[in-house]
Amino acid sequence: MSAIPELKSTSHQDSDLVQVARRLGEQFGARAAQFDESDDFVAENYAALREAGLIEAGVPKEFGGGGHDVAELAAMLRELAHHCSSTALAFSMHTHQVAVPAWRWVHQKAVPVAPLLKRIAAERIIVLSSGGSDWIAGSGTAEKVDGGFRITARKIFSSGAPIGSLLMTSAVWEGDGSGPQVLHFGIPMDSPQVKIVPVWKAMGMRGTGSHDILIDGHVVPDAGVALKRKAGEWHPLFQTIATIAFPLIYAVYLGIAESARDIAVAMAKKRRPDSHVTTLVGQMETELRGAQMAHRAMVATVLENKPSAASVNEVMIGRTLVARHAISAVELAMEAAGGAAFYRTAGLERRFRDIQGARYHPLQSGPQADYAGSMALGLAIDRVF
Repeated sequence: MSAIPELKSTSHQDSDLVQVARRLGEQFGARAAQFDESDDFVAENYAALREAGLIEAGVPKEFGGGGHDVAELAAMLRELAHHCSSTALAFSMHTHQVAVPAWRWVHQKAVPVAPLLKRIAAERIIVLSSGGSDWIAGSGTAEKVDGGFRITARKIFSSGAPIGSLLMTSAVWEGDGSGPQVLHFGIPMDSPQVKIVPVWKAMGMRGTGSHDILIDGHVVPDAGVALKRKAGEWHPLFQTIATIAFPLIYAVYLGIAESARDIAVAMAKKRRPDSHVTTLVGQMETELRGAQMAHRAMVATVLENKPSAASVNEVMIGRTLVARHAISAVELAMEAAGGAAFYRTAGLERRFRDIQGARYHPLQSGPQADYAGSMALGLAIDRVF
């Protein structure tokens, strides 16, 4: 498939990582429909990812990882999404939880992240994100007890929950009289006070295992609290997280749109030549190119290595554009392929459902427009999320 040239990554090894993803993807694609129809988590695919060394791909080499940067990791996830959307999206949540501390080590020499990175490389643990339920406002409660904090929370959209080792999450502490604070910490998934609530029966992305995680009284020691920040306000760490994470997550949606395009072109070629179909394919190509260009700009923002309110704005504008153009490209793919696209066996119907997830990650279209507009007008953005 023709596409705009990719950005050069800092280590120029993305082709190797993509080749591994493509080899695994051939296996994943063969069973993607099975996971979609059964709502089962893609556990077999995670076993293959672990065996191939992709769990630690983003960990710096000095800690035993692959040393791959965000551009390379995005290319890997984009390739995986061509074959199995659910595997790619769930794995993007682990991948960004590795990429953020790796970036902080490489560019800020943030010593506290080293033990986690070493553990990911040595043990190949899966790190979970509590996702949109733990955005800027935070969720759940933290109660101060002797030596730590007792956590009570229900975390939604926790992709990869069935196989997770460590949940990186947060809770709100009403605490010391200075206003609500969000505490950030990790919780082992094998804690007796942690339970997976199997609620994930969704329109698309059915194999991600994005169940709820119930935390009922787990005590996080004082030393286990990595960060305290004001609830409901942007913090510099969240500027770093948002800048790095979303080009990885939206690489998945770009990959879905690209695979839908390829299926649609193959199906359209089997149809009788028709100027209307040709126009539809041309419109699809145009929308897809818009998604590719927007994603390329997102990755370029990360590679500037300057997380800030401005970088968040650029990445979130890109996130909206990737979503808009990718969804439109898949809609046009359905139409260009004709009535046969309605059959599940064609694979387009599943991609049509899976691409809808691009609508729901932060910053959604309303808050993103408010953020961009506030930046342009010189207004405060501290509480726009």
